[in-house]
Amino acid sequence: MTHQNDPDLIRDLLVDPGIWVIVGLSDNRNRDAWKISRYLKMEQGKGIIPVHPSAATVHGEKGYASLSDIPDGTDVKVVDCFVNSDLVGAVVDEAIANKHRLQIDAIWMQRGVADVAAAERARKAGLGVVMDTCPKIEYPKLRPHSI
Repeated sequence: MTHQNDPDLIRDLLVDPGIWVIVGLSDNRNRDAWKISRYLKMEQGKGIIPVHPSAATVHGEKGYASLSDIPDGTDVKVVDCFVNSDLVGAVVDEAIANKHRLQIDAIWMQRGVADVAAAERARKAGLGVVMDTCPKIEYPKLRPHSI
């Protein structure tokens, strides 16, 4: 079983104005999660929600210790995973458990993060899945006529 990213799904997620939950986002400015979340918020205008055990406020946004702690009624477009591949399955399972409560549409596993079994569980639960790539890499690939 392998995973192939769907360019149409990537485009749809990137152009949608919905909220991105950034799992693994702390206030450590040296981490990729901090840099990419700043890019998403400041340059792409995305709403972001930090999720990290520290529940730190990042980029002015209140953080939560887990997906399950995000308040009911929050409409989440993407759960963006900045965790090791061996930990991402648990994040995916928590996203599946909160899918309806948070209206989650998709899981995005960052560059270097891959779990084919977790991706399959997410797809079976009705979530879109993007794996082993970064939105900052994918944005420039969008053509003006496709937006």
